[in-house]
Amino acid sequence: MQLPYSEKLKIGYLSHLFDNTSNCYKFFWFQAILRKVREDKTRFTFDELINEMIADAWYMVTEYHLRLGPLGITDNLEEAVKYIGQTQPFRSCEKRERLIGFLENCDDKIVIKYKQTLTLNVPYRLQVPFYDEIFIDSKQWTGSKLALTNEINRQRRLIYYFVLINGLGTVIEVDPAWAEYLICNREILQGWLQLHLIHYLQHKNPSVPGIAEKVAPPAVRDLDRVRKYWKLIIKMDASIKDIYGNVPLADEPISVDHFIPWQYVAHDELWNLHPTTKSINSRKNNFLPVWKKYFEPLGDLEYRAYRMRQQSTQVAKEFESCALYHLNNQEIRNRLYQEGLGQVEFMQRLEKVIEPVYTAAKNCGFREWKMEK
Repeated sequence: MQLPYSEKLKIGYLSHLFDNTSNCYKFFWFQAILRKVREDKTRFTFDELINEMIADAWYMVTEYHLRLGPLGITDNLEEAVKYIGQTQPFRSCEKRERLIGFLENCDDKIVIKYKQTLTLNVPYRLQVPFYDEIFIDSKQWTGSKLALTNEINRQRRLIYYFVLINGLGTVIEVDPAWAEYLICNREILQGWLQLHLIHYLQHKNPSVPGIAEKVAPPAVRDLDRVRKYWKLIIKMDASIKDIYGNVPLADEPISVDHFIPWQYVAHDELWNLHPTTKSINSRKNNFLPVWKKYFEPLGDLEYRAYRMRQQSTQVAKEFESCALYHLNNQEIRNRLYQEGLGQVEFMQRLEKVIEPVYTAAKNCGFREWKMEK
């Protein structure tokens, strides 16, 4: 992706900002600066930028269970989010402002320790591609922060400089020319950064689908076509029941459930969607239904819908309307919705589609759930 040109700045060096990235900190640190810089606000403390990093990582860790660091290595940003999620009454969809407010006033020693650890390297190492007039040896990297920043500050045309060294109260100031560039090109730079972050997360989470949809909270999803499709099926077959609570759906305002949580699959494919009641859907939340208990009822329900599509032109029409938006894998469509399948073969094919995704979600930390009466 080509970055906007500038006659005054070393954009070529900027383009190498995320080369050889072994952990996630650079992405979140630069994103914090990019979000907060304004014409009248170019100075930031370490603490306020770290707060932004934690808020940015919050949803992808608590809701999507994404791993932010290499396998087997503790990632302090991920661990900070997990610790706060375990000790504070915040939801995965918590408002950003509330998270920031908590972090600004938090005196929890463990949270403060996580923050301090996150400042040990990335503020100083982020701009390494720009260091063409200075040399920093291994002793300087691990030695006095004042001596290190004095050396870094000798480099011309950095994105930011260090103006005060004081732990989490350390202050950086964005260079005026860079501040103007970041502000004018904020949206392009955000897209460029997210592209690099997506590639990084895909590498660290190889079994997780839809990473591009998981770098930010989701937009509102449109399941009206699916709801209309299932309402017609239930209207034509009043014996259809919810698969979790065995509740008749004929007189219920139905909700559409993702059998494998949307938080993992990040799509609205028809083979993973089925009707339930609003209250049961709320209770199931983003858990995995116990496979041995619920796959067979799911398969039976899906097969009944499959048979009705063959027998009713009205259902077939609604199915085709749904398929345009909710069956995007042609191979799965050909395999699962082929004409003339018996129930055993249909359920075997459905299992081959769903079970690997289910297992991968379970391995990523999504917990199993069953309906309590």
